[in-house]
Parts: sequence; structure tokens; C-alpha cells
Amino acid sequence: MDKTLIVITGPTAVGKTQLCLDIARHFNIPVINADSRQIYKELSIGTAKPTEKEIQDIKHYFVGTLSLQDYYSASIFEQQVLELLDNLFLENDYALMSGGSMMYIDAVCDGIDDIPTIDDATRETMKRRLKDEGLERLVEELHRLDPEYYAIVDRQNPKRVVHALEICTMTGKTYTSFRKKVKKERPFKIVKIGLNRDREELYGRINARVDQMMKEGLLNEARNVYQLKDLNALNTVGYKELFKYIEGTWSLDEAVERIKGNTRRYARKQLTWYKKDPMIRWFHPNQREEIINYILSEK
Repeated sequence: MDKTLIVITGPTAVGKTQLCLDIARHFNIPVINADSRQIYKELSIGTAKPTEKEIQDIKHYFVGTLSLQDYYSASIFEQQVLELLDNLFLENDYALMSGGSMMYIDAVCDGIDDIPTIDDATRETMKRRLKDEGLERLVEELHRLDPEYYAIVDRQNPKRVVHALEICTMTGKTYTSFRKKVKKERPFKIVKIGLNRDREELYGRINARVDQMMKEGLLNEARNVYQLKDLNALNTVGYKELFKYIEGTWSLDEAVERIKGNTRRYARKQLTWYKKDPMIRWFHPNQREEIINYILSEK
């Protein structure tokens, strides 16, 4: 029988966690978590990390395993998940991966380009330059070193600009030269399930979840990591808005409303990304039996 990776994805707050627990119980398999922020142990409330009870009930991988200051990437995630799947498929014909981080899911399913790992010296140099010279100067340099990537990159995104420059300066080649976009073959079948709800329903869940996070102590969690606010891992909805409150730029009410608005915007971005993938079969999260039957039918 073919080995099958079940991938469950969808926008934030759609209801992935509960469905995944049900699917994991049905197939008696663990959950491989594909969320680029839940992997950090310091971020729990603002990332809607699975609860201790859920983790005790069903084994989860890649939840709370790193510190904010640890270096991590979609490329490392790809490598670690593929190694994990080799072991999981020895015990079961099915494996389950779930999350909303589009690049992490694509890395495992399709592979990502073999881009060199940035050495510590280059990373520190570029981090210092971003702080001292500002994003605009680095964008100008990227225009000079790699005009092809400059033409398509989000020039307001410091992570994207800095990473491209790190590659350019470390290798002496353009970042574009490493971006081949060749889909890699996997030795297992992939069944992709997308979860969605009516927009009004989804937005209502997002707003309610932000309110619940605030009740659970999101502000204190943000205060606890505020000294690390310049790390890319904290350029994250829910934290960056509360940092504005902590700094006195916004009122708490404004920060909370901005979290809700930015979360809704992120959900739209996720859906736009997913809708480009013809392999995804879409369901409402309540369609548990239909989803299980679909998975079984794809064997």
C-alpha cells in the first residue's frame, strides 16, 4: 500500500486544530505541525499553540521546540520533516501534517531550492546594516546586485530583502540564480485538504479568538518577549501591534483592533496562496466524515 501524507491547511482560525485531532485519532497517527511561529517555546497564546492536554492526547512534532533566538528556515523544516516521515512510515501507511505556514507546507510537498545556508558572520553583518543604514539603502543595493529579484520582491519586507542580499554578498552570485522553482518528487502520495468557512463566519471567529487571547494573557506574553522585538520571529501579528502599545504609540484598544484587522488580512493572503494549488480539495471543518472518506478514497 502506498504511503500517504495527509496535509490539512487553511486560513488562521478556521478550525484546523480540532479537525486534525479527530483525523489523528482516526488513523492513530501523530500531528506534524507546520506553523512557523508555534515552533517557538516563548510564543503560546498569540500563536494559538495546541494546549498541553491536546499534546498529551495526540503526539505533536515541531511545537515549542526552539527558542526565539534559534535560527530556523523552511529549508531546515523540509529536511527534518522528510527524515521524520521516513520513520513514521515504518509504523503506519498514513502521516498527518497540518498548519497555516504556506512556505513550510510547500517546502515539504514540493521542495524548495537548494539555497546556501547563511553563515553567522554574514547574518550578523546584514542585521547590523539593516539597523544602521535602514531598509531603503539595502533595497538600493539589491537593485544593483540582483535587478531581476529586485523587480519582483516585496521591497517593504526586510526579511526578503536582507535574505537576498545575504546570498548575494556571501556567494558573489545573484539570489535569482538559486531560485529554480523545480518541483521535487516525493516517495509518498500527498493528499491535500483545505479548510474554509464563509468569510463572515471566519472573520467572526478571528475577532473572537483575538478577544480570547487577550483574556488569556497575550499582553503579558508580548511584554515577556519585548526585549527581542527586533527578531524576525516577532514580526508577527499579535505581537508587533502590542509592542506599539507597550511603546506608547497606540492605545490598547487600537492595538487589539489592529490585531483583528491584520489577522483578517493575513487570512485573505493565505487563501489567495492556497487557491493557486489545484491539488487542494476544499471542505468545511465540520465535514469530518466526508474528509475521512475522501482520504480513504485517494489510496
